[in-house]
Amino acid sequence: MNTALLSTTYFGPVQWYQKLYRYDQVLIEQHETFQKQTFRNRCLIATTQGIQVLTVPVSTGDSHAIKDVRVSDHGNWRHLHWQALQSAYGDSPFFEYYADDLWPFFEKRWDFLLDFNEAIRQKMCELLDIHPQVGYTSDYQHIDSQHSTLNDFRTAIDPKHPVADADFIPRRYYQVFEQKHGFLPNLSILDLLFNMGPESIYYLQS
Repeated sequence: MNTALLSTTYFGPVQWYQKLYRYDQVLIEQHETFQKQTFRNRCLIATTQGIQVLTVPVSTGDSHAIKDVRVSDHGNWRHLHWQALQSAYGDSPFFEYYADDLWPFFEKRWDFLLDFNEAIRQKMCELLDIHPQVGYTSDYQHIDSQHSTLNDFRTAIDPKHPVADADFIPRRYYQVFEQKHGFLPNLSILDLLFNMGPESIYYLQS
């Protein structure tokens, strides 16, 4: 079975959801050490000013394992994130169509980042009409690339230092601010969904 090993993400990038769609099975890492400035607690959206980073504040406590990382209420971030999405995508073709499905993630409080991200993933898969077979690691996965059957994308899908991925070649799709900034590849899956709606699945296929 063709299996992808992924880190958890907050409204992960298009590349991450492509793996969910294309692989027979996906394992989400629960036991890695939390890493700052990654897609684990941030996403990238396109705004009139260019790319904006939305970051979920977290608290690691004594344990830095991703499964133990808690969501913080610091800084009224839920309101700010929803306001940013409304501003960025209010004029997109499908924002209003999906807004009621997504608003609860910015209204309800969540204790753990992994649980929050997984609830988001499940909703996004429903909206995209993809049905991945998802499991979770029982311990940290040390990968020997020569002998493992797992395809490890935990560090490859990264906002600052992405690793080349021959299976992911970003293709243009309609974006609200493309005329101003040009096409911005591999943003949050929200960018694809709000701009392409039900046709998003065809983008993940190709």
